Amino acid sequence: MTTKTYEPGTHPDLPAPSNTIGVVHWLKENLFSSPVNTILTLFSIYLVYLIVPPAIQWTILDADWGTGTSRVEACSGEGACWPFVRARLDQFMYGFYPEVERWRINWSFILIIALMIPMFMENFKYKAKLGAFILFVYPVIAFFLLVGGSFGLEIVETRLWGGLSLTLIISIVGIVGAFPLGILLALGRNSDMPAVSAFCTAFIELWRGVPLITVLFMSSVLFPLFLPEGVHFDKLVRAMVAVTLFQAAYLAEVIRGGLQAIPKGQTEGAQALGLGYWKIMGFIIMPQALKHVIPGIVGSFIALFKDTTLVLIIGLFDFLGIVQNAASHPKWSAAIEGYVFCAFVYWIFCYSMSRYSQSVERKLDTGHKR
Repeated sequence: MTTKTYEPGTHPDLPAPSNTIGVVHWLKENLFSSPVNTILTLFSIYLVYLIVPPAIQWTILDADWGTGTSRVEACSGEGACWPFVRARLDQFMYGFYPEVERWRINWSFILIIALMIPMFMENFKYKAKLGAFILFVYPVIAFFLLVGGSFGLEIVETRLWGGLSLTLIISIVGIVGAFPLGILLALGRNSDMPAVSAFCTAFIELWRGVPLITVLFMSSVLFPLFLPEGVHFDKLVRAMVAVTLFQAAYLAEVIRGGLQAIPKGQTEGAQALGLGYWKIMGFIIMPQALKHVIPGIVGSFIALFKDTTLVLIIGLFDFLGIVQNAASHPKWSAAIEGYVFCAFVYWIFCYSMSRYSQSVERKLDTGHKR
C-alpha cells in the first residue's frame, strides 16, 4: 500500500463544510435565517399539519371510488364521493351538447392542438403560413363543426353548449381577439394624434371602470334593446364580444407599461435609419415591450380564463356553472366534490399557462448573457 505524498506548502482539496452546502445550508439560509423566519417557518409547518393530513384523508384514504347512480348507492359518506365526478364527467366536459354530436367538439379541439404543435418547433419553416391558417381559416372550420347547419351536420344551438368546452371556447376567443386589440389600444393611447389618443384613453378607462359582470349583463339584456327590429345576435356571441373588449382594455395598459419602459433612443435610432412608424413599432419597439411584460400578459390571460365563470349570470353554463348545477341534484348532493374537481381542473390550466410563460421568459432573457 502506497501513501500519496504532497510537496511542501501544498495540501489535498478538502470538501466544503456541511454548513455551507447541501440541505442544511438551504434550510439555514431560507427557512431559519432569523428569529422571525424561524417563527414563520414553524407556524407554517403547524398549518400544514392541520390542513394537509385531513385533506389527504378525505380526498384519498376515506374516499369512495366505486360506481353508482346516486350517492346512496356509491358512497358511504365518510370521505369524498368521486363516483359523482365519474357519473357526471361527460356533462362537465360538454354541457348539454347532444351526446351523438359530441365528436364535433372533440375534433375541433384535436384539430387546433395538431395545428399548434408545429408552432412550438424551432426548425419548422412555415410558421407564418400556419399561423395565418390558424387565425383565419381554423375559426371558420370550428364554427361549422360546432354550430352545424352545413355539410349534413345538425344545428346545435349555443344554449346547449356548456361545461369545460364552453369555458375553453370563450377563453380562446377572448385571448385571440383581445391581444391584437390591446396592442392597437396601447399604441393609440401613446399616439401623438389627439383624437386617436383621446378615443383610446376613453375606451380603456370606460371598460376598466366597469365590472365584467355588469358588462355581461348589459350585453345580454340591454344591448338587444338598441338593435333594429329583426336584428338579433346570439347570446354567446354577445358574451364573447363583451369579454374580448373588456380584456383588451386591461391588456392595453399592460402593454403600454412595456412601451414606456423602452428608452426613447430606440425610436430615435430607428428614425435615423429611415424607418417608418409601423416598421419601428413592429420590428424594434413592440418586440422589446412585449418581452418586458410577459408576466403581466399571461396574468391577464389567466384572469380571463377564470372570469369566464361569470357568464353564468346570463344563462350560459360554463365549467363551474355546470358543476354547480350537477352538484345540486338531489340524487348526489356532492357540492364539495364538484368544487374540488373544478378547482383542480382550473389549477391545471392556470399553472400550465404560468409555467409556459416562465419558459418563454427564460428563452427571451438575453440581457445578462455573455
